[in-house]
Amino acid sequence: MTQLFNMQSASVQFGSVEALIDCNLSINAGERVALIGSNGSGKSTMLRVLHGLLTPSTGVLSAKASAAQAMLFQRPYMLRASVLHNIALGLWLRGQPWAAAKAQALQALARVGLTDLASRNAKALSIGQQQRVALARAWAVKPQVMLLDEPTASLDPGAKHEVERLLAEFAGSGMTLIFSSHNLGQVKRLASRVIYLEHGRVVADLPTRDFFNGPLPVAAANFLKGEIG
Repeated sequence: MTQLFNMQSASVQFGSVEALIDCNLSINAGERVALIGSNGSGKSTMLRVLHGLLTPSTGVLSAKASAAQAMLFQRPYMLRASVLHNIALGLWLRGQPWAAAKAQALQALARVGLTDLASRNAKALSIGQQQRVALARAWAVKPQVMLLDEPTASLDPGAKHEVERLLAEFAGSGMTLIFSSHNLGQVKRLASRVIYLEHGRVVADLPTRDFFNGPLPVAAANFLKGEIG
């Protein structure tokens, strides 16, 4: 399998706060990796390090340079422009002619079922619609890896289901997914592998079936019981 990321003894420190501590992991192409743990466990920091937004304070992260990435944040940022332009602008900034960028943006909107909203002001959409626009914007650049920070945290059940359906379809096409989530049902539905973080450390790293059914380190077992929130 093609290795996309290899993290060796990586730590991230913000002043006196240790956000990640001596983390070791590797991620291969085609995996669906869920990062779980309580608030402040290091999930968002891990995603940002993998995406290149943060550099480890110590240790090493090796990433396959040719693997295109896209990242979605918990609350997507929308420009005060039409939905179509919110997607096309990123493609234009990557060097595509404007006409081609708009055509590809329309394809991306069709992929997430939002073609009818192309001319709407993106700021006026519901949170669920904005998240689907963000997914379209990410999908439009044809990434091999998509990283997502709590992609359905603020969504109603219908919007949550639609985003999960799209992510499952993306993964089915071979895209690598790395996402953080507090929703353990979502983790079971989407992930092939679970990484449990606590206080910046990787405490468990197991296939999803083994994580939810096999023996676990005490901290991870307590988290599943709801004793760590």
